[in-house]
Amino acid sequence: MPYQILADMITAHDALLELRDGNRRFVAGEIDAESMASRAHQVGMSGGQSPCAIILACSDSRVPVELVFDQGFGDLFVIRVAGNVVAPSQIGSIEFAASQFGTQLVVVLGHSNCGAVIATLKELALEQTHRSPNLRAIVDRVRPAIEPLLEAHKDSDTDTLMAAAVRANILASVERLTHGSLILEQLIESGELTIVGAEYSIETGKVEFFDKNPS
Repeated sequence: MPYQILADMITAHDALLELRDGNRRFVAGEIDAESMASRAHQVGMSGGQSPCAIILACSDSRVPVELVFDQGFGDLFVIRVAGNVVAPSQIGSIEFAASQFGTQLVVVLGHSNCGAVIATLKELALEQTHRSPNLRAIVDRVRPAIEPLLEAHKDSDTDTLMAAAVRANILASVERLTHGSLILEQLIESGELTIVGAEYSIETGKVEFFDKNPS
């Protein structure tokens, strides 16, 4: 059970709407100096936090998560790792935020032209291998989602295969979070947690959520 549920915690549905709207503002260039100032650090924030969403994102420097969703201090609980892969430390971080703060929405945020996905595709094509066991640990977590695509897309061009691989990797991380933790499974079953995948386009700035549009 959650350690602390804050009275003003928003639902997963409303949090998703806020992220969508924030990304719309980001893409439209509606984030001006006045908007940024309103989201500046405020004295007294040390008293606690109530993030509206937990974001498991890739570490890519071209994906500034808070900016992409036009969110400020204390709005998002962000976990970043190359390839937005799921390892025990990421699961534990999400368990902590969902239990401690009552946050009801988790978004696995991948992105176009992901370096970890590219590295995995190159390894599967035997174009390169990773001598570092640490780098290989990331590739090995991406590999199971991508390997089945090679046969299905054997006649596809590189861009098509890449797009399919990025999406497959995101959905695999959603699956691991959904079924890889008793705590998260219980929260999902009770309706207190929703986990969705999303892809950020580096080219356009838009985020596509892999879920039904909320009404």
